[in-house]
Amino acid sequence: MIYLELFLSFFKTGLFAIGGGLATLPFLYEIAASHPDWFTAEMVADMLAVSESTPGPIGVNMATYAGYSAAGVTGAVTATLSLVLPSFLIILLVAGFMAKFRENRFVDDAFLGLRPAVVALISVAFLEVLKTSLFHVESFLASKNFAALFDIPSILLFAALLCVSHFFKKLHPIVFVLLGALVGIIFKF
Repeated sequence: MIYLELFLSFFKTGLFAIGGGLATLPFLYEIAASHPDWFTAEMVADMLAVSESTPGPIGVNMATYAGYSAAGVTGAVTATLSLVLPSFLIILLVAGFMAKFRENRFVDDAFLGLRPAVVALISVAFLEVLKTSLFHVESFLASKNFAALFDIPSILLFAALLCVSHFFKKLHPIVFVLLGALVGIIFKF
């Protein structure tokens, strides 16, 4: 039964997460909320970190990680294949009709409408990762202490890496991932 649930959850994610891997994040948070035994919202931030630091598409890496967390290797394969299946089917369908619709103004208008929708999905995902990574909302709500809201070490690391990335634009992104991991290990984040 878990494999069917994984298949349906990630098929839906693959079908509606237009715009790439980051657009899958709101769907992953929804899956985490409905299936906390698979993975938690906090684990989504970990999935994002692992997915960003490994080769391959982010969404596929995250589906593999999530599927593995939920049901081991078979779950990883199920989640990954079900995530890419909608794109595969749509590309097969579109390829047959592409020449006919290439100059269609309705298709152009649809893509113009999709762009802001994708930006909105990615923005929601960004805000959720920001909240999970830099703030302790649960601690704040439990204690009503405003200082408990902020994860000061993480905020300082974020600010430092943001400054470094601004001044050293040519550094490869993996440098920032490795720096973040190293600081996390050294200071036991």
